[in-house]
Amino acid sequence: MSVNQQAHTGPPYGQPQPGYQGYQQPAYGGQSLPGVPQAQYGAYNGPVPGYQQPVPPQGSLRAPPTSGAPPPASGASHPSGPLAYSQFEHGDVQNGIPASAAPVQRPPASQPFLPGSAPTPVSQISTFQQYGPPPASVQQLRNHMAGMTIGSTAASAPPPAGLGYGVGPSSYPPTTGAPRPPAMPGPPLPGQTVAAPPSSQPNHVSSPPPPSTMAGLHPGPPMSGLHGPPPPTHPPQPGYPMQQNGSFGQMRGPQPNYGGAYPGAPNYGSPPGPPPPPKRLDPDSIPSPIQVIEDDRNNRGSEPFVTGVRGQVPPLVTTNFLVKDQGNASPRYIRCTSYNIPCTSDMAKQSQVPLAAVIKPLAALPPEETLPYLVDHGESGPVRCNRCKAYMCPFMQFIEGGRRFQCCFCSCVTEVPPHYFQHLDHTGKRVDFYDRPELSLGSYEFLATVDYCKNNKFPSPPAFIFMIDVSYNAVKSGLVRLICEELKSLLDYLPREGNMEESAIRVGFVTYNKVLHFYNVKSSLAQPQMMVVSDVADMFVPLLDGFLVNVNESRTVIASLLDQIPEMFADTRETETVFAPVIQAGLEALKAAECAGKLFIFHTSLPIAEAPGKLKNRDDRKLINTDKEKTLFQPQTSFYNNLAKDCVAQGCCVDLFLFPNQYLDVATLGVVPYQTGGSIYKYAYFQLETDQYRFLNDLRRDVQKEVGFDAVMRVRTSTGIRATDFFGAFYMSNTTDVEMAGLDCDKTITVEFKHDDKLSEDSGALLQCALLYTSCAGQRRLRIHNLSLNCCTQLADLYRNCETDTLINYLAKFAYRGVLSSPVKTVRDALINQCAQILACYRKNCASPSSAGQLILPECMKLLPVYLNCVLKSDVLQPGPEVTTDDRAYIRQLVTSMDVAETNVFFYPRLLPLTKADVDSDSLPAAIRNSEERLSKGDIYLLENGLNIFVWVGVSVQQGLIQNLFGVSSFSQISNALSTLPVLENPFSKKVRSIVDMLQGQRSRYMKLIVVKQEDKLEMLFKHFLVEDKSLTGGASYVDFLCHMHKEIRQLLS
Repeated sequence: MSVNQQAHTGPPYGQPQPGYQGYQQPAYGGQSLPGVPQAQYGAYNGPVPGYQQPVPPQGSLRAPPTSGAPPPASGASHPSGPLAYSQFEHGDVQNGIPASAAPVQRPPASQPFLPGSAPTPVSQISTFQQYGPPPASVQQLRNHMAGMTIGSTAASAPPPAGLGYGVGPSSYPPTTGAPRPPAMPGPPLPGQTVAAPPSSQPNHVSSPPPPSTMAGLHPGPPMSGLHGPPPPTHPPQPGYPMQQNGSFGQMRGPQPNYGGAYPGAPNYGSPPGPPPPPKRLDPDSIPSPIQVIEDDRNNRGSEPFVTGVRGQVPPLVTTNFLVKDQGNASPRYIRCTSYNIPCTSDMAKQSQVPLAAVIKPLAALPPEETLPYLVDHGESGPVRCNRCKAYMCPFMQFIEGGRRFQCCFCSCVTEVPPHYFQHLDHTGKRVDFYDRPELSLGSYEFLATVDYCKNNKFPSPPAFIFMIDVSYNAVKSGLVRLICEELKSLLDYLPREGNMEESAIRVGFVTYNKVLHFYNVKSSLAQPQMMVVSDVADMFVPLLDGFLVNVNESRTVIASLLDQIPEMFADTRETETVFAPVIQAGLEALKAAECAGKLFIFHTSLPIAEAPGKLKNRDDRKLINTDKEKTLFQPQTSFYNNLAKDCVAQGCCVDLFLFPNQYLDVATLGVVPYQTGGSIYKYAYFQLETDQYRFLNDLRRDVQKEVGFDAVMRVRTSTGIRATDFFGAFYMSNTTDVEMAGLDCDKTITVEFKHDDKLSEDSGALLQCALLYTSCAGQRRLRIHNLSLNCCTQLADLYRNCETDTLINYLAKFAYRGVLSSPVKTVRDALINQCAQILACYRKNCASPSSAGQLILPECMKLLPVYLNCVLKSDVLQPGPEVTTDDRAYIRQLVTSMDVAETNVFFYPRLLPLTKADVDSDSLPAAIRNSEERLSKGDIYLLENGLNIFVWVGVSVQQGLIQNLFGVSSFSQISNALSTLPVLENPFSKKVRSIVDMLQGQRSRYMKLIVVKQEDKLEMLFKHFLVEDKSLTGGASYVDFLCHMHKEIRQLLS
């Protein structure tokens, strides 16, 4: 069943008011979802420091706000009065700190029933999905609900050992209308103790924490006394973290047995006394990405990550940590979905956890870490295994006094070449172990010999060719002039080898519209010369000498050319462009120069001029949600696939900068950049004043970053597993070699492994990634990364050593490839099903026995549901009406070569309360969860996802803050057109700008800054990124999706 079918309507808003991540009381304040067995989502998330407030008396209810907080329930009875809210208004206490000092608590909502077989949801703020037919009668509902529990076992029964959340016994009947279990204790009386929960949740635990009666997530003291909320007269419990909006965890609405707030609330009576209100899962009681990230930072951010131990799970990508290479590759180069892999294929199939590695072979390192050492073995080249050709690495075993070595991948024994011989010490290690990077480190480089080069001759340094669209649109928008101005200075920053005086890269220039213009910029000329090729059907390069030149030698001629180009085409009337011949021209130029290189193509429109690779406008939104939707992601002609193949053979990488004002078929134009290992940058509706800064930053970084050319990568594995599938921007002509005309420091290749034999726990499993490439100085090199993993015979060991961020990276790439061949709905259902199977296998085989009504998640995977829901709601798998076909194709290609840190923030954006920032410290304000209910209209927030930065300004922000940040005196004067924040001399402005600069520095692309005022039309775009809420395209909220996953898991288990 689709998770995102049409829900019954109601204002699409956030969930109930949060307390900042506080511990919840089990079995309270939830609300049943239709057809979803009630689960006990027990205690969760420690408090975010700095947001505590005194706890008000428990019996108090939140007074209905006077402006727009959404109604407690659609269909619920409530008093007449100011409770009609429009879809876009914002409540006084939208969330965050209450606007008034009055204690706030959620009013109860009665639950409407429809005939059928399951309760409908109470539509609180967000509209929910219906999952299944409603019950035929109250009695039927009662029978239905009596079968579900919210973790209800007798209070004395221990819950499962703590690798799940929601395992505490409940003292209340599951929902309205179900008979109350007779033996349950009531709320604790005054004087009953409530154990304080620990405030952290380690994300990777080495063994299950001790059982606890509350959620089993936190190793820590057992939570013995918590069988329900204390009576209203109870003073705040010592040790209970106080909630920011003044209520304990899940205690929203009136306590059971203390009369309802609304006289008219219907009472579907349970005989043993008044019923509790309907359950609604509290967003604070479910796993919080913010808390997990925070805990990992606190637990693992201070110590260096030393890679000497096999199968160590690294800190999360969101944690800042130093890496010390002691024999395994840094997680900056390789991250795995699991660091403990099943010994047999049957076990792997049973768990459904994909075994994959996300590899970033040329990753940039922070300045405190050492770049891989370059090892030169002279004429003989690197030492390799005779049989499998694996390169010498720390896991090779030297035998017979050091005269031979046994391969750790295939066990073949190879003679040690005489020049490489060294004696062994008493432990069997070579005495030069620490002097040789390839024996003691996980990552290193070898200088390649001539045997590793094309045609057995060393390569020439690569070339960069700049190819500028000079059609009417490009000239009129100011783009051509901007590019030419920038290139004058940018050419001094071409990449160069560490200690070289100047870059070895040569440059060339082409302009084009319906015809191509080549330029001779030979240093001996007084003026550049232009040569026009109008026969685009048979492309050739009209000059050899003087097209590719050294920047320093030809500086004056190049400067003169860049001054002349904007003037030459200033009065052009030519609107049509060609595209494929431009790539062919660049390819021919590199062939003639016998070197690899990169084409930088600046292009504005659909290539409709008569030429090879001509395209037609095939954009058709009517195909969305049909079986033909996949054609929107496929290229419209195979011409570009063949062209890409020729480019890869020559080492011609293409980077494409697009400036579309309408559809230009990114799915087709992107084929060559994608298959050559290049990048695509897109600036829709490019405007000089707002977009030039972003474009120039992207261009500078793209030209300057480290890149390897003519690259081939192979991944070898030890016996028992092998690489079977690859994802990323590359070309493959066989089943083992990943070929890339260019590979830069931002690109990743994701590799999936399958079993082809049994593995043993003793020897573990090994991966070796070998990348052969030409450096920017024309040196042929091999970069080697090695990683050793543990192997297990127990499923619990697999689940204890998984990395959810990497798993999501893999699943997103798998799904985004799936849309090329399958309907989007099939892809989405397959994702949900695979994750349900992963979690059901854990529940069945690793969790202690407990009621089926409990959702139990592995500690390392407790964020899998929230992150998976973000992937399902992404523009590729569930587009909103404003998302264009080109946007979807662009994002699909972008995500396919993202690293784990990029997919993490792309799918679950970072949301920071700027008004909470400490202007005197360098640190960022504590992030908050991606939900509208976390926003307070008196604050300013920043949201970033790697492509955009939104600055959201609430309607009630103090005038002083607006003045300090935007330099205007009131909310209404803030301009939506700002693309950068004004530079103002005050601490708040400096702090916010430094935060923006810091975030820009962490991302591979310059993010577009968008200012959003509350209740403004742009707010709909901003809300699209509040991924824990229900989306306007029908995507489930986190709470709803968690319940849906629980239902799927239960179906699999039954």
